[in-house]
Amino acid sequence: MLKQRSMRDEGALVLVFCLIGLFACRCRGTEFQNLLSIKSSIRDPLGSLSSWNSSTSFCYWKGITCDNSSHVMKVELSAKNISGKISGSVFQLPFIQVIDLSDNQLEGGIPSNITSCLYLRYLNLSSNNFTGSLPKSWISGLQTLDISNNMFSGEIPEEIGLISSLRVLDLGGNALVGKIPKSIINMTNLEYLTLASNELVGGIPSEIGLMKNLKLIYLGYNNLSGQIPRSIGELSSLNHLNLVYNNLTGEVPPSLGNLSNLEYLFLYLNSLSGSIPHSILNLQRLKSLDLSDNLLSGEIPELIGQLNNLQILHLFSNNLTGKIPDSVTFLPHLQVLQLWSNKISGEIPKNLGKYNNLTVLDLSTNNLTGKIPETLCESGHLAKLILFSNSLEGELPQSLGRCTSLQRIRLQNNRFSGQLSSEFIKLPLVYFLDISGNKFLGRISERTWSMPELEMLNLSRNKFFGNLPESFGSKNLENVDLSENDFSGPIPPSFGNLSELVQLKLSKNKLSGNIPEELSFCRMLVNLDLSHNQLIGKIPISFSEMPVLGQLDLSCNQLSGEISHSLGKVESLVQVNISHNHFHGSLPSTGAFVAIKPSAVTGNNLCGGSTSSLWPCKGLKTSAWWFLLSCIVAALAVLGLSAFVILLLVRRKRITNLQRMERSEDGSWELQFMHDKACKWITIDDVLSSVRDEDIIIRGKFGNSYIGKSSLANMHMQFLINDISSISPSQVCEFYRLQHPNIAKPIAICMSAKGGYLVYEYVEGNFLREIISKISWENRKDIAVGIAKALKHVHSHSSPSTLLCEISSDKIMVSEKDEPCLRLTLSGTTSSMDTKCFLSSAYISAESCRETKGTTEKSDIYGFGLLLIELLTGRSSSSRVELSVHENIVAWARYCYADCHLETWVDPIIKAYALNHHSQIVETMNLALQCTACDPAVRPCANDLVKTLKRIMISSSCVIDID
Repeated sequence: MLKQRSMRDEGALVLVFCLIGLFACRCRGTEFQNLLSIKSSIRDPLGSLSSWNSSTSFCYWKGITCDNSSHVMKVELSAKNISGKISGSVFQLPFIQVIDLSDNQLEGGIPSNITSCLYLRYLNLSSNNFTGSLPKSWISGLQTLDISNNMFSGEIPEEIGLISSLRVLDLGGNALVGKIPKSIINMTNLEYLTLASNELVGGIPSEIGLMKNLKLIYLGYNNLSGQIPRSIGELSSLNHLNLVYNNLTGEVPPSLGNLSNLEYLFLYLNSLSGSIPHSILNLQRLKSLDLSDNLLSGEIPELIGQLNNLQILHLFSNNLTGKIPDSVTFLPHLQVLQLWSNKISGEIPKNLGKYNNLTVLDLSTNNLTGKIPETLCESGHLAKLILFSNSLEGELPQSLGRCTSLQRIRLQNNRFSGQLSSEFIKLPLVYFLDISGNKFLGRISERTWSMPELEMLNLSRNKFFGNLPESFGSKNLENVDLSENDFSGPIPPSFGNLSELVQLKLSKNKLSGNIPEELSFCRMLVNLDLSHNQLIGKIPISFSEMPVLGQLDLSCNQLSGEISHSLGKVESLVQVNISHNHFHGSLPSTGAFVAIKPSAVTGNNLCGGSTSSLWPCKGLKTSAWWFLLSCIVAALAVLGLSAFVILLLVRRKRITNLQRMERSEDGSWELQFMHDKACKWITIDDVLSSVRDEDIIIRGKFGNSYIGKSSLANMHMQFLINDISSISPSQVCEFYRLQHPNIAKPIAICMSAKGGYLVYEYVEGNFLREIISKISWENRKDIAVGIAKALKHVHSHSSPSTLLCEISSDKIMVSEKDEPCLRLTLSGTTSSMDTKCFLSSAYISAESCRETKGTTEKSDIYGFGLLLIELLTGRSSSSRVELSVHENIVAWARYCYADCHLETWVDPIIKAYALNHHSQIVETMNLALQCTACDPAVRPCANDLVKTLKRIMISSSCVIDID
């Protein structure tokens, strides 16, 4: 009896195991089918899912991780350039815990069956093209939800507060509207909250202090209003607080002084008022404090010296008064001090810089008096000294001449006096020097200038005298202004060696002699002002051969002779002033002389031209005039068609610089060419027939890339789609003039009432992402240098609100000659390149790099930093880094740089080179980390990138020319 029962029990047990096995087999079969369904629903141009087939177990498929029971536990397909709509099958995997589809071009909405994944803990759909509203139902056990940098719209549902287990919530970089739901305070386990870069309104929930585990709050770049809740001061674990670029009002709450773990406090670009609360000065761990661009008043508290860990202090663009506290001089880690555009008075603290680690000092546009302290460069790291528009006086301290780290000096519009020391004019890294509007004097030609990096030099409105120096020791000069001094003697012919010169101003001096022919060698020269001098002779005939000369002012001299009619044929010339000289003869009636103002030619003995202020040139009898007129009328009557063509040609030379236009048969599309040869390559039908899904090579947030073939010639070209329905002639000009070896050449624009396409010349080669694992360090250096040069060119010659750089290894093309090619597109939206940097301080001071540039430039620099990290380590920004250890690839790189040996993080392909060139690799990583600094104001500008890379490359055995 017992034996029979035992046999029955064993049989039942076997049956149970069989049923479990059958269920497991069926489960695995279902998982297999679901994975194949995912593959079939997306496009995979790089073949990242090629291993997804029945020849091997799905546990060995690329991007798939299984648990001990051979069930799918993780699907990780980040940055695989996959596109299409996300399949609901991904949420039907019963044991799935991690889904990472970030950094692709997936579209559509989030499938409704998302709640089917009962074990899902990590969901990352960031940096795709997802649209639609957010689901109201989520998985209750979810711990990380990152759907940032998509195009989700609508309101954040109140139900989101039901995800009580959530630790990371990132909804930034979308188009979400409405208020922050109050239910969010129910997420008591939440550590990272990012809702930045949306269109949220209303106030910050007053009960936010209940979220005790919060370490990071990033609500910047919205339209939030009201006051900063006092309860934020109850978040004892808070490390980062970023509420920038909103409409917040009221005072900075004193309760913030209770945040003993706070390291980063960013409240800039709001309407906060009142004084700086003294309680904030108790935050001993604070590293960066940015209260700039508000309405703060009162004095900077003396107790600010208590912030011993402070590295960055930004209080600019407020209404602060009083003196700069002496206690600032005792902040041992202070690197960046920017107090510009306030009402600060008194002297600069005498020991400023002595105990600090100053790299950037900007005190411009205040009411400061006294002298520059000798101690500013004690650290040996001071790179930017910006003190313009104050009432500072005295001679420049001798210590500045020994400050070899200086790169940018702006001291204009003060009361400085004395001579420039021989050491000062030999600073090796200075690329920007502006000391205009002071009382400096002396003969600057008596000493040898040696500033090899100098690009911008402004000595105007001083009291310098004597001859002009033959050289300033730099071949990189782009802008030279020596006007309004007492210089005399001839213009040195050696100025013609300045091949990069864009602007030369020598007006209001006592210069004499002829205008040197050699100035025409300056092929980049756009603006030449030699007015109000004592120059004699003729205008060099070679000026008519200068390709980009746009403004020419020779007024108030003693020049003579005739005006060459070839000067009127210079298409780039738009403004000429030759008044008050001794010119005679006929004025050209073409080009810039067609609509020249009478005041620009007066004071000469000129005739003819198109201006009514000049008499017609004599020499033809009245009958001859009538005969000539009759011939013209007859010619116009007979050759009416020719006249029409001429009018079209004249119209063609309008501001857009377009060479030809073609319209579709129905008139709905228009193809405008930016280069003469382009009209021989492609037709409007070529463009429209190439815009097909099967021709897509890249899907992106800023448009898709297509490859098409010309019907007129055996050549390929690349097309980039972007919404350009409102494109203006000035935007077209931005593209047209940005020609550079490392920038993809746009050749045409195809437009309709609904949208349009940009057409680029095709570059034979590969995308960097495809070849990066195979190329040497020498090739990687060339790529870094090429992209840096392209960035410098873009940032120097275009508006950041118009053009957008796409800097990533899957967007950069490397030609067959190993030349990198950066692509530009119209900037329809703000780049979200650095929204992952939770410490972001994206506003730039008016001084930072280029006064007219905006935040797009600094996002470009961030992108370049990510590119450097990838070139060094082989890891991209989308590489999976565990949040429990590092927030992102930048945090990982910082950790490696600080705490790990080089061989543990450098790409194995370049390890042998790296070990033999250790310092070069480390310096390049250091530059990458500067570029990805979380405060954009301290990121280098493109000019700095080129200079730093040059210095790094010179340290190697092979010098690369990147001037």
